Amino acid sequence: MSDAVYTAIATSTGDGRRGGRAATNDEALDLTLAVPTEMGGAGGGTNPEQLFAAGWAACFHSALKAVAAERKTTISDSAVIAEVQLRSQDGGGFGLAADLHVELSGVDQATADELAEAAHAMCPYSNATRGNIPVTVDATVA
Repeated sequence: MSDAVYTAIATSTGDGRRGGRAATNDEALDLTLAVPTEMGGAGGGTNPEQLFAAGWAACFHSALKAVAAERKTTISDSAVIAEVQLRSQDGGGFGLAADLHVELSGVDQATADELAEAAHAMCPYSNATRGNIPVTVDATVA
């Protein structure tokens, strides 16, 4: 792998996901973390899975736009929804799984499917998780 083009730096303090904080070194992000109510927590803050989902959705969306531009395919509107699940693992601990939903306008279904798969091949989050967690990708023409 080549040298880093960019390095993101974030620090977690306090009690991590249980009321701690997560902040970036440039202070662009500074969040209170909380255990979601679905996991018996109080809610009222974000959690690592939401942050991962937001990052993956944005990165995948950028990859989708780049792939469409490379192929000279015009899409009139698009969105990427990332659903990141925290799952209990057999034998203890937790793992992740993800579903990526691509919504496109201005193309047919076959083209939407091709663009979504090509974006999945390009996206750094997809490349980092490939083979490590279950991931599904689907495309819908809206």
